[in-house]
Order: sequence, then C-alpha cells, then structure tokens
Amino acid sequence: MVKIGLEIHCQLTKLKSKLFCSCKADYREFEPNMNICPICSGIPGSLPLLNQNAVEKATTIAMALNCEIPEKIAFFRKNYFYPDLPKNFQITQLNAYGDTSIGSRGKISINNKEIRIRRIQLEEDPGRLIYEGATERTKITLVDYNRAGTPLVEIVTEPDFENPGEVRIFLNVLSDLLENLGVSDPGLEGAMRADANVSIEGGVKVEIKNIGSFHDLEKAVHFEITRQQSLHERKIEIIQETRHWDDRRKITVSSRSKEEEGEYRYFLESDIPWVNIRSDTKDQLKTTMPENISSKKERYISKYNIAPQVADILASDKYYSELFEKSHSENDAKDIANLITTDLMGLVDTREKRDSSKLLATHLSELVDAIAKKRITRTSAKDILQDMIKTGNSLSVILEKSDLNQISNHDELSKIISDVLLNEENAANEARLKPETINFLVGKVMQKTKGKADPIITLEILKEKLGI
Repeated sequence: MVKIGLEIHCQLTKLKSKLFCSCKADYREFEPNMNICPICSGIPGSLPLLNQNAVEKATTIAMALNCEIPEKIAFFRKNYFYPDLPKNFQITQLNAYGDTSIGSRGKISINNKEIRIRRIQLEEDPGRLIYEGATERTKITLVDYNRAGTPLVEIVTEPDFENPGEVRIFLNVLSDLLENLGVSDPGLEGAMRADANVSIEGGVKVEIKNIGSFHDLEKAVHFEITRQQSLHERKIEIIQETRHWDDRRKITVSSRSKEEEGEYRYFLESDIPWVNIRSDTKDQLKTTMPENISSKKERYISKYNIAPQVADILASDKYYSELFEKSHSENDAKDIANLITTDLMGLVDTREKRDSSKLLATHLSELVDAIAKKRITRTSAKDILQDMIKTGNSLSVILEKSDLNQISNHDELSKIISDVLLNEENAANEARLKPETINFLVGKVMQKTKGKADPIITLEILKEKLGI
C-alpha cells in the first residue's frame, strides 16, 4: 500500500509587506539582495513586528479548508543552520501547547474522496539558494535574501493520497481555491511549492524536496514509489531521508538524513506575544469571503442552465469567473459562458496574454448581443474578440473599420448563392440527391462572404434553389 502526504507552501502574494517587517512581499521585481532590511536579514538586535493582515489571510485559508481555528495562536523558533536562513532560525508555528497553529483538522474533497488537513501554519519564507549545475555536484551556491520573511502558509495533509494522480488533482483544486479566495496568485514563480512524503508497505517516510512544478511533483512521486518498491522487492532497507528532485535526470537524489521534530529545538518566540483570534474577527472574515468554487459551480448550473463542464471551468478560474460575473445578464449568461470557454480561453491561454489583454466585460456583452441580433456571425465573432483583446476597441469601432457586419439581406445572399451554385455544379447535383451534403455548399458561401453570411438564411435559400 502506498501512502503519500503533502507539505504545501503557499506565499500570501496579495499582501504588501513581509511577515515581520515593512519590506515588500513581492520580491520578484528586485535585483538579488536589494529587498532586505535588518529584520528580514537577521541583524542582531532587530525585532519582528507581526503583519496583522497576514494573520487574517491565513485564517481565511483555514476556514476555507474547514479547519478548527484556536482562540489563541503562538509563534516558535525553528532552529536549523542553512545558508538561506539569515537568522539561523525560522519563525513558524507548532502545536506544542495544544492547538496553537492557525488551523488544524480540516478537510477537502477531490473526486468524492476526503483529504484530511493535519494543520495550517503561518511562517516566514527563507531566502533562495541558486545552484550552479546539478545539486549533488555543484561547487557554487548563490544566496538571494530578497524572499526571506515573505508571508507563507504551510498546509500539511495527512498521508491520504494513494497515487501521483490524486496528488496532482488535489494541488490543482487547492490552487484554484487559494486564487478564488484572493489571498495568493499561485501562478507566480515560487508562489506555491509542495514537498511530498512517500512510504510503501508500512515502511519509513521519505521526503522529496526541490520540486519546481505540480507536473514535476507528480513525476517525482511516481519515481519515488517505483524506487522504493524496487528496494522492497530486493529486500534492501529503505532509509528515512530527504531526497531532492533532479529535474535534468528526472530522478530523486539523496540529500540528507531526515530530521525529527526534536532536532529543530523549537521554543516559543519571545519577541512575538500570543495572538488572540476573536470570534467576531472570524465572523467578519466569513462575511467577506468570496463564494466558494463548488457553490459557484452549482449556481451557474441551476440558475443559468450552463453545462456542468463549462460551469466547472468558469467557477474554478478566477479570471474567467470575474469576466463572466461582470458581463452576463440572466438572459445571455449561457451564451457568454460558452463564448468564454470556446473562444476566449484559446486566445488568452497564458498569464502573459491575460496581463496584456485589453478586453473588458462590456466587450463580451456587446458580442453576444450582436450575435443574437444577427449583426455578426458566430464565425466572425472570434476575429472580433481577438481584435478586442489586442486593441480594446468597442464592437462598433471594429465593425466600422473591418466590415464584419453579417449579410442577412435575402436578395444580396441569393445573388452570392447563385454564383456559388454555378461554380460548384457537381456539389449542387449531389446535394439534390443527398440533401445531407448541403453543408459543403453552406461552407462555400461562408468562404465567399468571409464568414459574414447569415447561416440560417443561407441554408433556406440553398434549399429553395436546389428544390430540396
């Protein structure tokens, strides 16, 4: 039997400052070691000042994951010596005096399976180590402390996963949940990282670290399961250790023996007093929490009759969900949802494209309305949408400059169709014998009109002229 547990580290990227100082939480815009101060760089005598907003954001995450939240939380020093930790200890949380972490005993469901959350803790992120070459052979290690002190939530699961596929699904669901809450942007480099603990046949736990993406984590877990099963079959002892994922060779590599909790010599952080989380604070946070993804999906299905797979995409992705909420009315909700999932998703399929997009919610409303009133065809709508994304122009401006108005005039279409039938005599004869082939001729009319012909009127005129 395979047991897999996760330790997910999620930066609270929506905060303005670090966890214990006023340095910017968004360190990515800085040159190495330029976003630091005496507090986050560990200068003796400097004192931490807890970021209240970070506590509130972490509490919101705990509530969303159905955790029990204590009345008081405490911070501890986790002592270990590593180049990316300038103080030689990390300020974190530990359930040493009862439940004093931000949350515990939560749960989240994936594919009708319940995954238990052991605890959620608020802590500071260490700095970054940059290796020159493969980690086990490198002679040069660079250290950047810009990230040190960034607010981080660690989410520790129970070993409830049985295969790498479940791990990947869970991380995708969790990523969507965090983005929907507005506490983090998991797509940013390093904003959401995960380590895995893997064991087989009731054996010892092996931790895998240094994994760059969810895709790599899935591969790393699969490799580690195979490695441990191979050792077990050959009756070779599986050692409890920490292993790193070598992305170049796609294997896990032994890094160090696995530390026990006692080796970190935890003790209370005396410079940060215990923090009370009052019931009225929790009540206020609940009222400001956004609608959860499951509830949103059900609302889209029941209220607007949107297909379940379309509703799932809209509800899970904050970008598409916000566009939908701002653009739809009760009458056109289904059409806008389909426009987003069939056309828009293919045009803004990367973070860079979303960031540069000039599309507004009103653009989607205009497009759907124009299609319904037959001012434009469904075919030309995609070209117009692409123009809107690129330029931010309104529908009227785009139609004026590109002549994409739909051709629905009967006489005008009749003349065009006559020309098509003259040039496609064989296809016309075939359509008289096999009416189901008439779509070929509809396509030819669309081609001649560059997608502007009204398809319904086109079909009616074709049937009339062919006598079918």
